[in-house]
Amino acid sequence: MIPPHKHHNPGFLALVNDAKTRIREVDVEQVRGFLPSPDRPVIIDTREESEWAAGHLAGAIHVSKGILERDIETVVPDKDHTIVLYCGGGYRSALAADSLQRMGYSRVYSLAGGWRAILAADLPVE
Repeated sequence: MIPPHKHHNPGFLALVNDAKTRIREVDVEQVRGFLPSPDRPVIIDTREESEWAAGHLAGAIHVSKGILERDIETVVPDKDHTIVLYCGGGYRSALAADSLQRMGYSRVYSLAGGWRAILAADLPVE
């Protein structure tokens, strides 16, 4: 079941829209193409622990947005490795992508539509 869209406050949406002017997004079909690749990107679920536990993209790793900047250099030490971030709808992951770019990561993408897009596209989940 695809979760409903959440209501977002105007200040949050302004922040996300500003971040989206600086980041790159991928869609679910691009992610589908990454999945069988032996040199696929690191796919990071930035949602909260309870969201992750309820289901996540097969092969993704969990690093919630709240600790991403603290832990990313341990999880992905190579700042040139491709990273795809996703959240529930593509908002938090856009903010996270913007933050990682400021930390020097050069190949960071946010999944447009996030978890809802993953479910709608019937990508493999765990």
